[in-house]
Amino acid sequence: MWLVFAFSGPVLWAVSIHLDKYLVSRYFAQSSVAVLLVFTALAGLLLLPPIWFFRPAVIDLPLGSMALIAFSGLLYMTAIFFYLQALQSEEASVVAPLFQATPLFGYLLAYFVLGERLSVLQMLGGGLIVAGGALLSIDLGDRRAFKGRLIALMLACAFALALTGLIFKIYAIRDEFWTATFWAFAGQALFGGVLLAIAGYRRQFVALLRANPASILAISGANELINVAGILGARYALLFAPLSLVQAIGSTTSLFVFAIGAAISACCPALGREDLSAGNLAQKAVAAVLVAAGAILINR
Repeated sequence: MWLVFAFSGPVLWAVSIHLDKYLVSRYFAQSSVAVLLVFTALAGLLLLPPIWFFRPAVIDLPLGSMALIAFSGLLYMTAIFFYLQALQSEEASVVAPLFQATPLFGYLLAYFVLGERLSVLQMLGGGLIVAGGALLSIDLGDRRAFKGRLIALMLACAFALALTGLIFKIYAIRDEFWTATFWAFAGQALFGGVLLAIAGYRRQFVALLRANPASILAISGANELINVAGILGARYALLFAPLSLVQAIGSTTSLFVFAIGAAISACCPALGREDLSAGNLAQKAVAAVLVAAGAILINR
C-alpha cells in the first residue's frame, strides 16, 4: 500500500512541473522565480488552521522540535527555489531527470543518521528505479556543452530535498505525521513571509497580481493543491518504507513528466512539444520497464 502513496508524489509532481514551467515562462519570465514561492508559502499557511483544528496537540511539541521541523520546511522552499531557477532557463524534461540525485543523498543520510539498511532485493530494485530515471536524462542527440550551472542548482536542490525528507521522517515517526506536517508547513509560510518582507519581491508579487489576478490565482492555486497532495502522499509513505526507497520512487517524476508532455504534444501541440520519434519512445519504454521492475522488487 505504501507504494501507492509513494508513487502519488511523482505523478502529481509531474503535473505540477508542467504547470510550473507554464507559469515561469508565461508570467515570471521577467520576474524573480522567488515570487512564485510566495504562492507555495500561502498554500502552507492556509493549511495550518485546519490541521490545528483536527489535531490541537500539534502545538504541544518542545520548542526545539518545532524549530527543527520548521527548518525542514525552509529547506524545502530553498530546494524549490533552486529548481525554479533551473526551470527558468531549461525545459521541464531537461530539469526533472536531475532529481535522480535525491535518492542517492537520501540513502547516504538515512544510512548514517537513521541506520537504515536495505535488503539485496531492495537495493537492486532501488537501483533499477534510479537507472530508469537516469536513462530518461540521456539525450543521445544532444551535443551541447556541459551545463555546470544547471547541475549545481539541481544537486543543491536534491541534497536539500533529501535532508528535508530525513528531518521529516525522524519527527513523523517519533511524534506524529500531522504534527510534523504542521510545522513543516509553518516553515514554508515563514519563508514566504521573509520574501514578502523584501521590498523588491513584494513589489513584483503585487504587480503580477494586478496584471493577471484571475489567471495567476487560478493556475497557481490548482498547482499548489496538486503539489501539496504529492508532498503529503510521499511523506506519508516515509512512515512505512526506507527514506532512500521512497525518494528513489520520487525520482521517477521525469517519466511522468515525459508521459504528460507527450499527451500535451498529441492533444494540444500549441502548449508544448515532446520528441515523439521512434528512438526516443523506445528509450522511454526501456526506462519505464526498469522502473516497473524496480517497483516490483522493492515490494517483495
